[in-house]
Amino acid sequence: MVRKSKHLRAKIPWYYAPAFLLLWVGIFFAIVISLFNQLPEVVTIAEEPLKPGQFIAERAQRLLYSYDQIGPKVVGSIANEVLTVAFLLDEVENVRASMRSDLYDLEVDVQQPSGAYMHWNMVNMYQGVQNVVVKLSTRSSTSESYLLLNSHFDSKPSSPGSGDDGTMVIVMLEVLRQMAISDQSFQHPIVFLFNGAEENPLQASHGFITQHKWAKNCKALLNLEVAGSGGRELLFQSGPNHPWLMQYYNQHAKHPFATTMAEEIFQSGILPSDTDFRIFRDYGNLPGLDMAQIGNGYVYHTIFDNYENVPAKSIQNTGENVLPLVRAFANANEMYDTEAHREGHAVFFDYMGLFFVVYSKTTGIVLNSCIAAVSLLLVGISLWRMAHVSELSLCQVLIWFAIILGLHIVGVALCLGLPLLMAVLFDAGNHSLTYFTSNWLMLGLFVCPAIIGLSLPTTLYFSFRKNQNVSHSHHVHMSLHAHCVVLALAAIILTAISLRTPYLCMISMLFYSAALIINLLSKLHDRNYYWVLITQILQLMPFCYFCYLFYMFLVVLIPMMGRNGSSLNPDLLIALLCGLGTFFALGFVSPLINMFHWSKFVMLGLGIITFIFSMIAVSDVGFPYRPKTNVMRVNFLHVRRIFYEYDGSVSLSDSGYYFDFQDRRLNYPLEDTSVDLKDLTGIEEHCDKELMCGVPCFNHRWCKARSTAHWLPREQEVKIPGNSSLVLLSKTILPSGTAARYEFELSGPPHMGLFIQPLEGVSVEDWSFIRNLLDEPEKYKLPYQIFFSYGKDKTPLKFHIDFAKPTGDFNVPIFELGVAWHYVSYDFERDSAGLQFIADFPDFVHVMEWPTLYKRYVF
Repeated sequence: MVRKSKHLRAKIPWYYAPAFLLLWVGIFFAIVISLFNQLPEVVTIAEEPLKPGQFIAERAQRLLYSYDQIGPKVVGSIANEVLTVAFLLDEVENVRASMRSDLYDLEVDVQQPSGAYMHWNMVNMYQGVQNVVVKLSTRSSTSESYLLLNSHFDSKPSSPGSGDDGTMVIVMLEVLRQMAISDQSFQHPIVFLFNGAEENPLQASHGFITQHKWAKNCKALLNLEVAGSGGRELLFQSGPNHPWLMQYYNQHAKHPFATTMAEEIFQSGILPSDTDFRIFRDYGNLPGLDMAQIGNGYVYHTIFDNYENVPAKSIQNTGENVLPLVRAFANANEMYDTEAHREGHAVFFDYMGLFFVVYSKTTGIVLNSCIAAVSLLLVGISLWRMAHVSELSLCQVLIWFAIILGLHIVGVALCLGLPLLMAVLFDAGNHSLTYFTSNWLMLGLFVCPAIIGLSLPTTLYFSFRKNQNVSHSHHVHMSLHAHCVVLALAAIILTAISLRTPYLCMISMLFYSAALIINLLSKLHDRNYYWVLITQILQLMPFCYFCYLFYMFLVVLIPMMGRNGSSLNPDLLIALLCGLGTFFALGFVSPLINMFHWSKFVMLGLGIITFIFSMIAVSDVGFPYRPKTNVMRVNFLHVRRIFYEYDGSVSLSDSGYYFDFQDRRLNYPLEDTSVDLKDLTGIEEHCDKELMCGVPCFNHRWCKARSTAHWLPREQEVKIPGNSSLVLLSKTILPSGTAARYEFELSGPPHMGLFIQPLEGVSVEDWSFIRNLLDEPEKYKLPYQIFFSYGKDKTPLKFHIDFAKPTGDFNVPIFELGVAWHYVSYDFERDSAGLQFIADFPDFVHVMEWPTLYKRYVF
């Protein structure tokens, strides 16, 4: 009996535990990271005769150099409207000169649309922005269904935009060339849209899809974006409701990289990003694929998004995906009637770039439900087998399992909760974003606490609860069963609320169930810890996939946290991702810590690692920013403010810098540096007294965050580098007698903003802008924001606003009107004081700035 008792309590010696944990760390770095960063070799121009029809990255890279040399390409600037358009037209003509003119027709159109639409809470109005549109068609084709490829050539201020979106511009040019010189013709014409106003945001794509002569024929879309500079391009949106698109991606994308989870996260709106894909979908009912390179997001929208930071291998990777996709879609029979193939969403994912899986949402529901049911059944059989081997009643075993299941649920809560607690504590100590540059800190700050949380409840139970009737190996097996039950319940619940992401639960259960079947049939199930070998071998594939998946999200999101604003703690999102990644990747691994003697000391060791990493994180190593590679983003405007009252008097006339800090640390990293911010103050106290808090916020993002913005007074008056005017043309009492029309003419730089606030007892009855703000008052709140920009057409904007007042007395103040003239591009000079202020910032800071004239009127 004593011998049996020792057998029941047998554990593996403690010194194997570190090796067991390090094995999984080694697999992560040796396999996951290696495959994640794998890119194809560059095909050179010299190799083209030997590789006909292949994408040539070297030629594309040469075009990128020319594109980069143009410099920043802000809407309305000479660089964007003249130089870049000329560059594109020249390259298209080069394609025409080399194309098979006996097989193909090439048409070129430079569109200059004007229009407006709602973007978040503002009217997004544009005039004369530019699109370079190229249509390539087979001479013998009669198809009226076109494939649309889109990228944008404009960029943010200071950024050459060689990654975003120059990489995709030159990829499209090389794809156009390869299609035009090919002997293999295609059925459907291809429209290459090089749009010139995406950063404004999304104006040129709206102008194309709502106004261009070819737009109504476009039936499918490939939208090409960049969220950084280099890396592989992630397919993060598809359809919607056109799973055939994903089938083509599966068959023709040479280097698949996609996940349904990314699509659901992006479309939830929690990320500070948007693409032209939404415009084509919402205004053109156009299905398609949305892809973006995701590497090195630290340089996104900065001066460092340049030619040197775009790897040629990344261009090759994208080209080898896009070119065969274009060929496939241009010959797809589904293109003749895409609406006939609207069949619901698809579930899709790649396995570490090695192969691709896609199936319908309905199939996903069936798979999730069936595998969950089978997994629960197998867990039940295993528990029955444990009872039989232990010569106990099934009821007794179920009670012990219920205890372990309850403890595991607590562990799951701690797996997510402890990393989140670390995020809260670091934020409370003003040390958020410590991992921003030193990404490896996440292992100690978030992953180790997640492992501790997931394992601690059962570890303590096994340490203090000595069960002499059921073997220790069966107890440990129960803890894995508990994880399987949690996954099954999660899969059923998440599938029931129409999410597709539960495929993660399905994958995890599938491999665990397969191991359980093998162990039950081979009877390894009952032979001490022999079942662990099969279980862990079959965990290799899901472990690698989940590490790959969540690592991808971290690669995308960590740089984004440097521009996500200050209102939310970014560490919470990163900690949550680490916790979820630990739950999925190590859910069937971490409970095995309890196989070893002194498992409590393994928990203690992980705790010590967390403490050491925490101390490192609060040292200089944890300072988030580095010059050139991982910069702090600071956006500010050189503002000249003038507030006019109803009688024409000036109540405020000053100058200063209006700051919109981009991350959680606000201005604190700039303390004790060369830049003088000692008089910097928050503007929140002015928000109840002044229109738009008294500042000329630029677009909806700036305006949304205006209450957390800051103001730095400046003694020298800001010199405004261009002309601007707002003229009241007329004030007319309308026939009703209770409404008055105010007509204005606005002129100035290519970016201007209006803020309209009716005073008490007054409302806006009508105006010359689109009416969304007026027709949906429950959705859009005062003050109203109108964002206006132009490209080539500098014609002054004439507009009118009709104000209603029941008393009919319009000889008193009726409304406030704020007007912001933004001199964004480098066509407009900064004054000497402004240039010196920019130069004072430390080298770990990237500033995006421009002069702005802001006038507030009372009419």
